[in-house]
Amino acid sequence: MNMPNLDETRQRAIRAALGQAPFDVLLVNGTVIDTATSELREADIGLAGPWIASVHPRGTRSDAALVEDLSGGYVAPGFIDIHVHFESSHLTPENYAAVVVPQGTTTIFYDPHELANALGLDGVRYAIEASRGLPLRSICAAPSSVPSAPGLEMSGAEFGGAEMREMLSWPEVAGVAEAMDMNGVLGLSQRMREILAAGFESGKLIEGHARGLSGARLQAYVAAGVGSDHELTSGEDALEKFRAGMTVELRGSHDYVLPAIVEAVNRLPQIPSTLTLCTDDVPPDVLVEKGGMRDLLRRLVRYGMDPVQAIRCATLNAAHHLRRGDLGVVAPGRCGDLVVLSDLREIAVDRVFCAGRLVARGGRMLEPIPPSPAARPTSTVHLASFTIDDCRVSVPGVGSGRAKIRTIKGARFSSWSELEVEVRNGYVEVPAGCAVMLVRHRHGRHSAPVQQAVLEDWGEPRGAVATTYSHDSHNLVVIGRSPEDMQAAANALIASGGGIAVARDGRPVKVVAMPIAGMLSDQPGELLAQAYRELRAAADQVMQWKPPYRTFKAIEGTALACNAGPHLTDLGLIDGTLGEIVGILAGKT
Repeated sequence: MNMPNLDETRQRAIRAALGQAPFDVLLVNGTVIDTATSELREADIGLAGPWIASVHPRGTRSDAALVEDLSGGYVAPGFIDIHVHFESSHLTPENYAAVVVPQGTTTIFYDPHELANALGLDGVRYAIEASRGLPLRSICAAPSSVPSAPGLEMSGAEFGGAEMREMLSWPEVAGVAEAMDMNGVLGLSQRMREILAAGFESGKLIEGHARGLSGARLQAYVAAGVGSDHELTSGEDALEKFRAGMTVELRGSHDYVLPAIVEAVNRLPQIPSTLTLCTDDVPPDVLVEKGGMRDLLRRLVRYGMDPVQAIRCATLNAAHHLRRGDLGVVAPGRCGDLVVLSDLREIAVDRVFCAGRLVARGGRMLEPIPPSPAARPTSTVHLASFTIDDCRVSVPGVGSGRAKIRTIKGARFSSWSELEVEVRNGYVEVPAGCAVMLVRHRHGRHSAPVQQAVLEDWGEPRGAVATTYSHDSHNLVVIGRSPEDMQAAANALIASGGGIAVARDGRPVKVVAMPIAGMLSDQPGELLAQAYRELRAAADQVMQWKPPYRTFKAIEGTALACNAGPHLTDLGLIDGTLGEIVGILAGKT
């Protein structure tokens, strides 16, 4: 009878733990952050191959090929980012890893939703292929919202049950990514029934996007089998989702809600084991300067969360949600993914170990990450140049005179408004204090004209900003006022293969090219961060920002059709609450 053979690396770990063989690496004079018990305890750690072989009293072992003196540093499990779209960093997977691994992030549960909306299954395949062999454990979630609002927008592909079953059959995929089509889930649409059924059949996770859901609608959404949410709006919203049994993925990209959520969590008898942490979307300059998970942990501590509990949320709690018993705790038999902190409250990362190897020190990778051999998808902006008339707001059926039109008021949390405007030669005379938004389909799947809308409460732009990175369908979006500025910004992006551009006085003043799927740059982190800082500075000169909602980031999300309220998409003015396309003339559909 053939007996199964235990993996050689496990055998080595057993022998090393018993003292029958030396450790490969021995970490001495550190304090272990025990995420299982919430203790801080002095201990040495022996590594054998990719595994932690032993966590034992200080000074009891010295036999190792390499001894690392931690000088009193704190040893935590590697941080786990439980929900992230790396595309928001505009970095390729290898360049993204080179930034976040030295910051202590050793595992990401990523949703390549943006690449999928631009490229379909090929976008997911590229994300997986480009993530192979990195010192960053990259676990994929299969995008479920391609597009996020069917019938209200058109992206580069459409995913249903067949595509979801295909992706869930891949070993790199651990579950269904955020079910953003909340109306489809609650209304039992055929598409969402098939996607959820594929998730159940696979036995893998089903991730959520429950923005604004409460009461019976939240209960129904969770009853559909959705297990998590990161779309938190307040402390009470977080508590309601905890009580509904969801894994709460507290995200760093919406800092304004963090203090209230920390306060609400601290009022509970204990920190829920279902509280995890994520970054969701972090632009390149913020990622390089402040960090992703490291920065989120630091802020949570500043807002009143105990640092050990915050780290527990970023490690053990996340590992439990991912069903990964090999991650999340400094203990024998677990992966040798470790972060050494020189300051616990500041989350000051000194050293990072991945799979038992020291890979980063002092905020830098010890060895460069080689470029991925995965073929990079380029030439994805399928557009002819914009004309001046494309950049003017037209009113069907009205040549000249007065007309009452629908407008979109507000950023992020938008609402309908109406204005009486002057129309001359078929085009609106844009009122003072207003802006104009343009959206054009860029994936080559339909030939609808440029869609236009008037925006209120966006200030009065002195130029224009254009982007092909626009959640979630990633069509070309322009916000400005002068047709000449909007034309210049849009055409600069068409010429560069996508990205983000700022124009003023009829010419582009800053363009950051993102030719990979119209959303990723091939520049390394520090170079792209500098270019992005210059882009922000240029945008500051032409836009009238009003935090926390009317910000540079809002331009990327203003066409987000799955959110409630009015939006402009490549199909026209839409009502995300009612799920309808409407006309620009007030009172008409």
